[in-house]
Amino acid sequence: MRKFVCALMAFSLLLLAGCSGNQTNQAGQSGPVTITVWHDKEDAIIAVLEEALKALEPNIHVVFEKKTGMTESLKLVGNDRNTAPDMYLFAHDKIGVYAEMGILTPITELLGDDALAGYVPLTVKGVTYKEHVYQVPLYFETLLFMYNKKYMAHSDIPSTTEELYAYMQRKTKYGHYGFVEQHSTPYYAAGWIHGFGGSLITNTGVPCLDSSQVKATLAYHKKFVDYMPGETEYATVNTLFIEGMAHTTIAGPWFIPTVREAGIDVGIAPMPVVDETGLPLAPYSGIQGLHVLKVKIQQNKDSIIKVLEVLMKPEVSVALAKVSGCAPAVESCYTLEEVISDPLIMAMKQTAEIAIPMPNIPEMDVMWTVTGNLLTNVNMSGQDVDTAASNAQKKALELIEAMK
Repeated sequence: MRKFVCALMAFSLLLLAGCSGNQTNQAGQSGPVTITVWHDKEDAIIAVLEEALKALEPNIHVVFEKKTGMTESLKLVGNDRNTAPDMYLFAHDKIGVYAEMGILTPITELLGDDALAGYVPLTVKGVTYKEHVYQVPLYFETLLFMYNKKYMAHSDIPSTTEELYAYMQRKTKYGHYGFVEQHSTPYYAAGWIHGFGGSLITNTGVPCLDSSQVKATLAYHKKFVDYMPGETEYATVNTLFIEGMAHTTIAGPWFIPTVREAGIDVGIAPMPVVDETGLPLAPYSGIQGLHVLKVKIQQNKDSIIKVLEVLMKPEVSVALAKVSGCAPAVESCYTLEEVISDPLIMAMKQTAEIAIPMPNIPEMDVMWTVTGNLLTNVNMSGQDVDTAASNAQKKALELIEAMK
């Protein structure tokens, strides 16, 4: 009998030893917890996150699943406990859509009210919807004013839009362009509209396409468009700059590696100030970060919090900045020499002082197409500004009403 008791005790100890690395989740399930994160990012970015999260193994195992069409996928499965991910890594501009669907958990409910106290203000503003914070920002991006140092001397860098216009007048000839941009794409045109004190839509979802500021922007900007090529799609604009046929442009940080590979000595300068208003061209900014699905909180709350805490460390933000070409969301990163010495990152940090986060309200979904049509009608078809703006405003209101 004594041998049997001793054997039973030994077996019990062996079982306990085998379970020492496990934990119990909120559903009462014992064992390693798997956290699933959907994303649409490059391999290099995910590799940084996976390396950081090794610290949680074996108790917490994080699986990153790359998704195409993630926006629609989340709409379909966001409330399904069996198929929804625990989190997703994505831009901030869809937060309003998912918050209204009720599929997101505010980050402050997991990490406390001061969770983002040490973050760049632009990023906090961008991930806040109806006074709730729905994302842990990892990095952000802004458009930048770029110039080819071969053609534009430092003394010629325009500080105002009129100086830029004068440069275009002097240099746009013999197949060269002083300045090119995607002038009829809303994401790029927004910077000019903000420079006139306007916006595409209010914070409460009311379109502003027939406002005096938007109409003033369209009328003023048309003279710049006249000195650009007729075709200004993404590929055309980029090719002109890469081939040295365009002296300056406005583009995102993702363009820099391609430019450098082409042998262009590229410089980055502050956005020009609009002479009429004294305001700089203020581009939209995109904030990339982690969002938590409400349906998974009851099951994996503690593990989700631990994942977030690991990925909020400044060293993770710095590593992500290096591989993404974007800027860290954590303020303390900008005291580090490896960040301060990077001109691209610091240019985005400087632009962040004036940039405006892309609207995260659901109504913004209809604005991209309507605004694009407005820009095309004015810039490419020569339509009267007042008429085009009035028609665009009417269309936007109709589409937003249909969303209700």
